Order: sequence, then C-alpha cells, then structure tokens
Amino acid sequence: MTLADARCVLGIDPNQDPNAALESLRKQREHLAVLAKAAPSSAFAAIYQKRLQDFDNAYAVIREAAVGMGTATPSPEPAGTPGLNPPLGAPVVSGPNRLRWVGILGCLLVCGAAVGGGWWHYQNEKTTLMQRQARIAQLTGEGAGFVENRRWQDAARSFSQIETLSPGSELARLGHRSIEVGMNEEQTQFVGYWTGQAITELESGRLDEAQRSIGRVLEKLPAEPDALTISERIAAARSGLAREAAILAARKLAANRQWDAAIAACHEIFQSTPANPEAQSILSDATTARDNYRADQAKAKLLLEQAIARDHGQFDAQALDALREAATLAPDDALIAAQLEKMASYTRTLRVPGDFATPGEAIAAARPSDRIVLAAQTWKGPLVVNAAIELQGAGSTQTTVECPATAGSAITLGPDAQGARISGITFRHEAFHALGNERFSAALVRGATVTFRDCGFIDASGHGLMVIDQGSAIAQRCRFADNAWNGAAANGKNGVLEVRDSEALNNFEHGIETWNGSALTAVNNRCEGNCLNGIHADNGIAAATIKDNQLISNREFGLVLESASSGDITGNIARSNLMGGLVIRAVAAALTVTGNQATLNHGPGMVLESGLPPASYSDNSLSHNTQPQLLSDVTFSQPNEKIDQPPSKK
Repeated sequence: MTLADARCVLGIDPNQDPNAALESLRKQREHLAVLAKAAPSSAFAAIYQKRLQDFDNAYAVIREAAVGMGTATPSPEPAGTPGLNPPLGAPVVSGPNRLRWVGILGCLLVCGAAVGGGWWHYQNEKTTLMQRQARIAQLTGEGAGFVENRRWQDAARSFSQIETLSPGSELARLGHRSIEVGMNEEQTQFVGYWTGQAITELESGRLDEAQRSIGRVLEKLPAEPDALTISERIAAARSGLAREAAILAARKLAANRQWDAAIAACHEIFQSTPANPEAQSILSDATTARDNYRADQAKAKLLLEQAIARDHGQFDAQALDALREAATLAPDDALIAAQLEKMASYTRTLRVPGDFATPGEAIAAARPSDRIVLAAQTWKGPLVVNAAIELQGAGSTQTTVECPATAGSAITLGPDAQGARISGITFRHEAFHALGNERFSAALVRGATVTFRDCGFIDASGHGLMVIDQGSAIAQRCRFADNAWNGAAANGKNGVLEVRDSEALNNFEHGIETWNGSALTAVNNRCEGNCLNGIHADNGIAAATIKDNQLISNREFGLVLESASSGDITGNIARSNLMGGLVIRAVAAALTVTGNQATLNHGPGMVLESGLPPASYSDNSLSHNTQPQLLSDVTFSQPNEKIDQPPSKK
C-alpha cells in the first residue's frame, strides 16, 4: 500500500503532517475494534473486520512515513525549469541537428503531456474512489453506532447516504435490515415490559396503575393484540368492581328496609348482567320482605280495629294479645302503641323507674297479669321471673338487661312464669366469657311457656336463648347474634322452640338448634354467618317444621336434618354456605322436603345419606352450587346421637 493510498483509507489530507494524526488514528482504531466486536450481525462483523484490517495496514504505512519525516531532510528542488534551462555541462546542439532534436523533443513533450494527463486522470479517479470508500466506511461505523444506541433516524440517514454513494450497496441493505431488527427488538422489549407491568398491577387490584401501564403500549401501538387483551381484562375488572359495589349497595338498602330502592338497584344491575345470581337473590329477598311488610301493615291495622272494637274500659286478654301482635308487626305505628298503652293500663302497671328503682324490685312485688314497664336504659341483672307477668321495655334497641357472664343468665323464667310475656328488651352478658362446658345463656326458660317479642339475645357466653325442662318458648321478631354457642336452642324431651320472623346472625355454633327430643318450628327467619349450620335439627321423636327461612353464608351447611319423627321442610333458601345447602340423614326420612332452593353454595346443593332415594327429593331446586348439585348415597362417619344420651357442653 502506498502512502497516498494509506492517507485515502485513513482520511488524512495529502498536505497534513502524519505525526499530528497518530493519536486521533489510534482512538479511531479502538472505536472500530469495539464496533467489530459488538456488531449486530455476522455480516456486519465481517465488514467491520475487513475495515479494521485495512485500517491497520494503512496505519502502519502512515506511522512509518511519520517516523521517516521525523529523521530525514527533504531534498531541495533543482534550480531552473527542466527542458528550458539545462544544467551546467549539458551538450549544446546547434544547426540542422538542433532542429531535428527540437522536433524530436517536441514530439516527446506532446506524448509526455498526453501520458501525463492520462496518469493524472487515473490518479484523480483512484483518489475519488478511495475517498468514497473511506466515506462509506465512516458512514458504516456511524450507522452501526446509531443502531447500537437505538438512534433509528440517525442510523437510517447514515445508511441512506451509503446507498447514495454506492447504489445497491450490500452495506446499505444490511444497515437498513439491522435498523428493522433493532426496532422490532426494541418494540418487543417495550411491549413485554409494559404489558408485564400492567398484568402485575391488574392482579394486585391496582386498576388505575394497570391502565396507565397498558396505555403506554396502546398510545404507541394502538393495535397491539396483547395490550388490547389486557385492556379488556382491566375493563372487565372495573366492571366487576362496579358490579360488586352495586350489589353491596343493594344488599345494604335491603338490610335497611329500603326495599323499593333495593329492588330498583337490582334492576339496574340486570342491565349489564341480566342473569347475575346475587342480584337475583337480593331482588327475591327484597321483594319478599316488602310484600311481607305490606302484609304486616295490613294485618296490624286489622288487629288494631279488632282491639278497639273490644275496648270496654276493662282488662281484655284477647284484645291485648291482638294489640301486642299488631305492635310487633308495625312497631312504628303511633296509633297502635297508644291503644296498647291504654288497654294495658287496665291491669296493674309497675314502672321502673317510678314505682320501683330496679327491675328486680318490681318483679318481686308483681302479681300474675301485672305489667312491668322498663324505661329506655341498661338495667342490671340477673332477673328471675316466677309469675305470669308482662315485662315490657321501650324496644330492643333502647332497653337492655345485662349481667356478668359468671353470674348467670340475664333473665331466667321458672316453671311458675307460665304465660309470661317479654317484649322490647335485649338480654346480654356484660363481657364475653367462653370457658368450660357449663356456661350461662343470655335468657333461660325452665319448664314454663313464655313468649318473646321484639327481643334481643346477644353476646352470651353460652346460648342466646335456651329452653330446658320441658319448657316452651315462642320468639317472634327477635334477634340472636354473636353468642358463643347457638343463637336459639332447645334441649330435652317435650321441649318446644318456636322462632318466627327473626334473625340468627354470627353465632359461634348454629343459628338455631334443637336436639334430644325437643320440637322445632322455624318460620321466615334469617340465619346468616353462623360458624356451624344455619339450622340444625336433631329432634329424635319430636317434630320439625321449617319453612320459608333464609339460610345464608354459614360456615357449614344451611340446614341439617339429623332426625325428626314428622314435619314439613318447605320454601327454605340455602345460599352461599361454605360446605353446602341441605343435609338430610336417614333418620329424618319421614319429613316432607319439598320446594326448597339451594344455590351458590360452595359445596353440593343437597346431601342425602345412604338409603334415601334421590327421587323423593326431586321437588327441590339445586343450582349454581359446587358440583355435584346432588350428592347421594353418603355414609356419615358418626351415627345419630340417641335422644337419651346426655348433651355435651349444652
């Protein structure tokens, strides 16, 4: 390689001192070596390697020239002009010979000029070609650097210039291809990062953050399929949250007795999800509750009219019973409350405070048929009633009787309290004390027949209401909640528990339970969120009538029929219970089980013990439960408890 060729390869001006360019050339060589090592493709690597080899050869020539220029002194130009002023001692030609030599010399000069012109043209073309090659090499390096740094527009300009300098250049084609590959790789990384980020946020429930992440992709690539799918998932999640909020709001409206608003909210949910089972359930509950409320109001009005017709200014037990029922059906009706107060005053009324300082003092002084009225406050128990009195509070949310959990039941009604009536009072323990198998209930009925209306039984260390010793309790429009054992219970032969229009909520065992020969009547109750079953009946030889109850979200089953001699199980709805809807044991085969509904339970809709034919229970609706809907021919690990066995921890 000549010095001129080396200067052309390295881009050094012909008049430039090579010594001044050595440091710059060394750095260029290092950069070129890096590009060759990090080439985006094998084709580029080969190009950079060839360029590096040419660079090294040219660099060696330039460096050798630089060293030579540093030690040698250039020769002076010869004096004069060749051909015109010959040097001293040259022969002189004259005469004819001179003319001949002049002619020859002229021809030589003309030929020399022609040859020289061609040589200069060749050198110029060669220089131009080498400069173009040098420029292409420079643009190739620049383009590769731009690709490496993802400066796609700059890289495209560099390779387009190569195409201009050398049309059809393989370098230009490979360069543009490297841009395409790099952009695709960048796009893949970009999409992968932001879609991954969006999925993480979505799965964490941070929908706004998920939408912002996927929006980065869709803003740049509106048709990117994965991003569109994730965006749809986010929209579906938003819709699901909105639907859950709407369902929660509808359920709250129904719980607050705003039934028309709850029904309207359910219909609004149906506009987006017509078959939503939760909304259908709320709609059914709200519609039933509204219809029942209207029926109750109509019945209460009729009872009021009947009581007024019997009002002759003297005690009338039948009229008072009608008014008490009317007051239970329509507790906010001022006319009913006033008439009840008037006709109840025909008997002796003892007021606390007023006539007596404490409920205990009033009860001690009371005679059968006396009425004791407790003011709206919290009174201290335990109270013991052994007379057929009426104990009346200001309402279960206003009048409370409580005592320590270790002191006994807040109220106990003994055998002589036959026919006693309790209304408008909540009974509870002061503090939760769940120790041992002998615990007191909030209210205890022993051997008497007692009626409770608008009462609460809560926070007991044992049962909320307990019936023993062949007692009988009727509870209407009462609330049994947060008790350590059952909400309401009856144990023993000839015991009777009747619960109507009431709630059994969040008790640590069953909502309602009877066993060891006690009979059960449970009608139109709501048993929800109990730690065992909504209703558990193990009545033995006693009957069980269980109708129109809502058995919801209990930790085991909605209804378990262990045993009973007779009865009807109809119109009950078991929904969203953890282990399943209804369980029927073989000993309860005599019961008629029809028209019940089990839906949305996290176990089978109905479980039948071995020996019970599924066809006998086909008149029940089982839907949207965890498969199978009906589980039959089941063998239980424990036999039914005998009615003569002593109860455990009851």
